[in-house]
Amino acid sequence: MTEEALGGVYVHLPFCPYICPYCDFAKWPLRRSDALRYLTALHREIAATERRPAENIFLGGGTPNAYDAPAIVDLLVRLRERFPAVDSACEVTIEVNPDAVRPGDIEAYARAGINRLSIGVQSFREVESRAIGRRHTNADVERCVRDARAVGIGSISVDLIFALPGQSEADWIESLDAAIALGVDHCSTYGLTIETGTPFERLYAKAPERFADEDLEARLYEIAMDRLGAAGFEQYEISNFARPGHASRHNANYWRNGSYLGLGVGAASYLAGERSTATRSLAQYMEAIERGEPAPRERERLVGLARLGEAMMLALRTAQGVDASAFNQRYGIDPLATYASTIAGFIEAGVLERSDEHLRLTRRGRLLANTVCGAFVTIE
Repeated sequence: MTEEALGGVYVHLPFCPYICPYCDFAKWPLRRSDALRYLTALHREIAATERRPAENIFLGGGTPNAYDAPAIVDLLVRLRERFPAVDSACEVTIEVNPDAVRPGDIEAYARAGINRLSIGVQSFREVESRAIGRRHTNADVERCVRDARAVGIGSISVDLIFALPGQSEADWIESLDAAIALGVDHCSTYGLTIETGTPFERLYAKAPERFADEDLEARLYEIAMDRLGAAGFEQYEISNFARPGHASRHNANYWRNGSYLGLGVGAASYLAGERSTATRSLAQYMEAIERGEPAPRERERLVGLARLGEAMMLALRTAQGVDASAFNQRYGIDPLATYASTIAGFIEAGVLERSDEHLRLTRRGRLLANTVCGAFVTIE
């Protein structure tokens, strides 16, 4: 292949059988007419996109499996024709809501080339699941994992949320231990974020005492690091833990500032140094594609210290951290010299550590990652 390869392709499938009160992603309640119209527009966008090989394809949402398996299989055929695999290790992921998985779905996914399943669990305590609007049972999750193993899907991930309303340390341990016991290969853990415009924002305004404070959230995060680490998971990024060989190529590409193409409403791209995000208006997206035009996009091209600061922020989130030599080769600057005073202050504070040409967050630094990493983005 002579085309320049993409680090990844992200495809947004925005419809959900129900809407969770904490979520602020681009999503809409599932309506058949809208879903079919959107899928037709997405097919047209794919067909109009330049053919390039890709290292990974990720179907996210929303709830991708709100569409039936034949629709997903057809979509993957179109994607693989337009974005052929770079190599045999090409990762193809679909996010699923476990209670929306139908009999035969996962087998169909595997036959279509999906080799990684990301299951939106959020909590293995069903009382917590109901409190955050989720309807699946633990039996639904177990069936997904069992079916995926049976058809040879090689990597299975679960998403979990901590600092949920009323969640205790014991509650969080219960969810982590359930994930470990299932034998999954990858676990993404996210502290609950109160997003603007969501029902949880209104709940927080009325009863903030129901939510975890910063100290409890930090303890819960440390429990995740310890529990998953003891079970053989490697923390390769702030929020992501994987058994050896199961780190997500989709995730890793993002954190190393690799190229990616986003298709669909609200999808983000990073191509040739430009970041862009498609409109989050479902109507605007579909109408533009139906007119034969590209979807409206907001665009930003970072230059100078803004570009370098973002690269520092992304790299520091990973276990590898900043490799100064590689950074200098790619961006034409020595980060250790450019940010010397900031780095020295963080090392003295115990949140960064330096080993030769490498700079990494310490364990304490991981607890304060947003502050530490964000400092490089705001440096002028």
